[in-house]
Amino acid sequence: MDKTQGLKRFCLTVALLACAGVAQAQNYPNKPIRMIVPWPAGGGVDTAARIISQPLSERLGQPIVIENRPGAGGNIGTALVTQEKPDGYTLLMGSLSPNAVNPHLYAKLGFDPIKDFAPVALVYTVPSFLVVPASSPANSAKELVALAKANPGKFNFGSGGVGSSQHLFGVMFKASTDIDIVHVAYKGTSPAETALIAGQVDLLLDPPTCLPFVAAGKLKALAVASPERNPAMPDLPTLDEVGIPNVHTLTFYGVMAPANTPKEIVNRLNAEINAILATPEMRERLTKLAAQPGNGSPEDFARFVQGELKRYGEIVRLSGAKQID
Repeated sequence: MDKTQGLKRFCLTVALLACAGVAQAQNYPNKPIRMIVPWPAGGGVDTAARIISQPLSERLGQPIVIENRPGAGGNIGTALVTQEKPDGYTLLMGSLSPNAVNPHLYAKLGFDPIKDFAPVALVYTVPSFLVVPASSPANSAKELVALAKANPGKFNFGSGGVGSSQHLFGVMFKASTDIDIVHVAYKGTSPAETALIAGQVDLLLDPPTCLPFVAAGKLKALAVASPERNPAMPDLPTLDEVGIPNVHTLTFYGVMAPANTPKEIVNRLNAEINAILATPEMRERLTKLAAQPGNGSPEDFARFVQGELKRYGEIVRLSGAKQID
């Protein structure tokens, strides 16, 4: 076979594969879809998966079954997705820890955070809130920083564990304010919040799970760690506004698929998810969660994840967290 015939055969093969991909996308989906959540039920990632899966199931005309596969900081369930056939019938609810933080913490992830996934759509992001016990003498972020500077090494901040988002957010806050505060790690967000309410720690950069405690008067919210004010608490200033810059602590939740999932399927899922996020009902629901809906292309989501992966490399280094074997 000469070079011309070989080139023709190659082009024909490529064309046939492209046609097969289009046909597959046109018939998609024709059976139930699994969405892997690499965390236990009831947490933030699980909540995001359930919020988007119900309306997405209705739009696709097929059930979406949530499968919780927790372990190793989200690594086990995330790695599982990479072993599945890239046909759109297994999806992942990706998030900050496994997809941007853990690659800098774990020696053996079991997956490549960029090469092994096809980003589909950013569902939403949530900021953290700077919260203190109700008994704290600080009534603003500036007052808190002034108290910490006047008492170096005597103030502490809580987190859900070494290397957790709260730990890293606290490191960002510490670096931005140049204060000497001590990290106290707990086994999860809930114990850290309980310790804060009891006054056992002085501050926490906490996800919106803290807002009911703020509403009940058990905690005080001093600022939101995002570039803009949050609709859930529109009167609360940002840290930028009070002179504490660059502490932007967005936790993200987004749908991903195994690498090499047909582009037509990825684009279909992206369009459906974006349409759901644009509905008034979903906007209202996310506002109550202090969440900012995503609205972009798969390429936008890919760039976002790559940026977060790079950003948290430096933050993990500053935290001094040791690599986990």
